[in-house]
Amino acid sequence: MIWLVRHPPVAIHWQKLCYGASDMGLSREGARIAKVLVDKLVTLSPDLIVHSDRKRTRIIAEQAAEKLSAEIRADHRWRERDFGDWEGCSWNEIYRATGNAMDGMLDDPEGFRPGGGETTQELVDRALDGWRTLLTDKDIAVIAHGGPIAAVLAHRAEASISSLPDYIPQTGSITEAG
Repeated sequence: MIWLVRHPPVAIHWQKLCYGASDMGLSREGARIAKVLVDKLVTLSPDLIVHSDRKRTRIIAEQAAEKLSAEIRADHRWRERDFGDWEGCSWNEIYRATGNAMDGMLDDPEGFRPGGGETTQELVDRALDGWRTLLTDKDIAVIAHGGPIAAVLAHRAEASISSLPDYIPQTGSITEAG
């Protein structure tokens, strides 16, 4: 079995900002939800815990792995999309500066680079590469981000790349994926 776990809410300062691949911690509420996720992961008892190497995923992975004496592995392929120069800016600020350019993430998935960062297709390819390398003979929990999880879920549903937003799970959720 493979479970895809989306990290809980990030630090309050970052919640209205484009943060993507930036590395920040959790909010107080996020820390509370992280404890619940750790307890759920202990119940699921994965053999391997993979995380994106960002603080918001690593803290959960480390705590669960310690309680389970499970193998733990950081894998950058599970990071959120790199939004380049947009990271740390408010979404309103980005819209004022670029107008509807952000629509390019879905309208031009192979060419549009938000803030000079990563295209949607690059995000999808990276996440699917991480997905394909998971060991299938073990129970695995992957603690990651909305974008990579959506990429895997949409791929498994044979959905189009433009439907990725429909597959982004809520923060602090666990999705059975195989």
